[in-house]
Amino acid sequence: MRVSTAQFYLQSSQQMSQKSSDVNDQMAYLSSGKRVLTAKDDAISYSTLAGYNNDLANIEKYKRNITMAESHNNMQEIVFADADLILDKIKSDMLLANNGRMSSEDLQSLAEQVKSNFSQLLDLANSQNENGDYIFSGYQTEQKPFSQNVDGSVTYNGDSGVRELQVAKNINIATNQAGDAAFLKVENAIGDFTANYTANTSGVAVESAKIANRDSYNSSALPHDYTFTFDAVTNDLTVTGSAGIVFPAAPYTAGQTISFDGIDVTLNGNPLPGDSFTISEQDEVSVFDTINETISWMERGSSTIDQEQHQVDYNTLLNQLNSAMNHMTSRRVDSGIRLQTLESQESRHLDSALNLAKGKSNIEDLDFAKAISEFEQSKLALQASQQAFSKVQGLSLFNYI
Repeated sequence: MRVSTAQFYLQSSQQMSQKSSDVNDQMAYLSSGKRVLTAKDDAISYSTLAGYNNDLANIEKYKRNITMAESHNNMQEIVFADADLILDKIKSDMLLANNGRMSSEDLQSLAEQVKSNFSQLLDLANSQNENGDYIFSGYQTEQKPFSQNVDGSVTYNGDSGVRELQVAKNINIATNQAGDAAFLKVENAIGDFTANYTANTSGVAVESAKIANRDSYNSSALPHDYTFTFDAVTNDLTVTGSAGIVFPAAPYTAGQTISFDGIDVTLNGNPLPGDSFTISEQDEVSVFDTINETISWMERGSSTIDQEQHQVDYNTLLNQLNSAMNHMTSRRVDSGIRLQTLESQESRHLDSALNLAKGKSNIEDLDFAKAISEFEQSKLALQASQQAFSKVQGLSLFNYI
C-alpha cells in the first residue's frame, strides 16, 4: 500500500493541532481554577451553577437594598428622636408657664423660646437625605413637604406615599414615613372629638369623647357637631345635635358618662348654670397646630380675664403635647423595628450566600493535582506531536539517493 507524503503531513498537522487545543483547554482550567467553564464541560453541573449564580446575584441586590433602607430609616429615627427632645422642651416651658408667679413679660419670653423650638421642628420635618431628597414628602421627594403660612399655620405639600425596597424574596421594607402621618396625624388626647368652650365659668372640661358604636354614629345626622348646655336655672344638661336634641335635659353628676348617637362623653369638673360648649369630630391633631396654640396661650399672658377657661386650655394643650411626644416615640419605634428586620435579614443573606458559595464550589472548583497532571501529559503529547510533524515535514526522496 502506498502512503503519500501529503497524507502523512495532513495527519501530523491535525494531531498537532488537537494536542495544542488540549493544552490550551488545560491552561484555561488552571488559570480560572474551575473545572466547568462551558456547558460542554458538564451540562448538568453548568445548569446547576447558573441557578447558584442567579441566587447569589439576587442576594447582592437585596444587600444593596438593605444598605439603602438602613440609611433612610436611620435618618428618620434620628429625626424623630430630635423631635421628641424638642417637644419635651416645649412641655417643660409649658409647665413653667403655668407658675402663678410668672409675669406677662416672662410668658412672652417663654413664647419666643417655643417659637424657636417650632422653627427647629419645622426644619426637622423638612429634612433631606444625602441625595438632596426630602424624606417626609411621600413619593414627591423633590417637593419641600412643609411650608409655614403668614398666620403661623403649616401646610403639607407632599403626599401619603410610602416607598419600599425588596430585601428578600417575599419581604419589602418601607424606606420612609410620609409627613402627614409623621407630623399631622397625632392622636387626639381626648378621643375622637375636639371641644370649643363658649361659656365656661366653672372650669368644666371634656375628659373623653369617643365613638363607642360606629354603626349608630354613622347613621346619625350630619354634621357631627354637638352643643352641651347647662340650664341657667336648673343646671340640667341638654345635648343638641344637627337633627335636634339627642340627650334630653337631665341632672348631671360629675364624672358621669353621657351617651348619644353612639358617642360616649365624660366631663371633668362641676359645671355651673349657664355653662356651654360644643364638640366637633377630630380624631387627629397636627403637632404644629398644638405648638401654635401653646404659643398663643403663653402670649395671652397672666392677665387673662377668664382664668377658669385659661386653665382648661392649659390642661388640654399639656395633654395634647404628651400625645404628640407619644406619637414621635411611636414613629421612632417603627423605624427601629424596620432596622431590626433589616439587620436580621442581612444576617440571613450572609448565611445563605455562604451556603450557596459552598455548593457552587463543590460543583465547579478544580482538582489542581489532577488538572496539573493532565496538563503535563497534554504538553508531552503536544511535544511528541510536534516532533513527529517535524520529521514528516523533512521527508524527501533525496534522503535515499
